[in-house]
Amino acid sequence: MQLKRLFSTESAKGTKNYLRTQKKYEIIRTVLYFAISLSLFAAGYIQTGERTNLLTIVAVLGCLPASKSAVAAVMFLRFQGCSLRTAQEIEQHSQGLNCLYDCVFTSYKKNYVISHMAVCGNTVCGFAEDSAAFAENEFYKHIGDLLKADGHKNVTVKIFTDLSKYTGRLEQMKELEPREAATQAVIATIRNVAL
Repeated sequence: MQLKRLFSTESAKGTKNYLRTQKKYEIIRTVLYFAISLSLFAAGYIQTGERTNLLTIVAVLGCLPASKSAVAAVMFLRFQGCSLRTAQEIEQHSQGLNCLYDCVFTSYKKNYVISHMAVCGNTVCGFAEDSAAFAENEFYKHIGDLLKADGHKNVTVKIFTDLSKYTGRLEQMKELEPREAATQAVIATIRNVAL
């Protein structure tokens, strides 16, 4: 966990630049894990002069967490976070709202990348920058099922692909009643199910 602090103080899931920070962390962790396994293999080979030794077994077993880390790195490399221009535009309209950045929701069929989400009580709005790749109806079913499974009822979810409409909705959300307990519960569920 200390390694994450080298890249950003905002490394928690849902914060701005989360995906960018997590990519760096996963890549460095993967390289480090594979380097440890390779160095153990080399040490065993140098010491005994042959490949069949105890350190080779340890090196091979060390490839298991390295491979798991490589899979995580590949997953994070596939997705782009919220662009700087979009983040600046959204920040002008989202003061006072509970917001999440860079949320990636995975299902068996599709992945859904939401650049920004705002939550107020049982109302969730989000913005997807890549409108061509975003399957809106499938996402609503997916997130609706996840929220219901976690005990949230009557949660309204709307994802926008037009930035001006989204910022307009953010201004409207500021006028909603801020039910903090419901808001935090929905945010906790979203953070748990997002990549």
